[in-house]
Amino acid sequence: MDEQSAAYWKRNVKLVATLIVIWFIVSYGFGILFVDALNSIEIAGFQLGFWFAQQGSIYVFVALIFVYVSKMNKLDREFDVHEDDD
Repeated sequence: MDEQSAAYWKRNVKLVATLIVIWFIVSYGFGILFVDALNSIEIAGFQLGFWFAQQGSIYVFVALIFVYVSKMNKLDREFDVHEDDD
């Protein structure tokens, strides 16, 4: 594997690891571990811990998908491995 490929995959793995950590913190941390502390906060009549456990983690997961696509498109262009015709 050449140096450019190694750098590309290193940044790819770092991005994926970062997004997985964020997803874990939101889904497991906010939805399970810190649910009691978050339930003391109410938004629109719903306890925040309950909201994260039921819906918030799903919204964050979908947002992370869009972040991943955006960051990977930028990374692909930077390393000239993109699939666009631009």
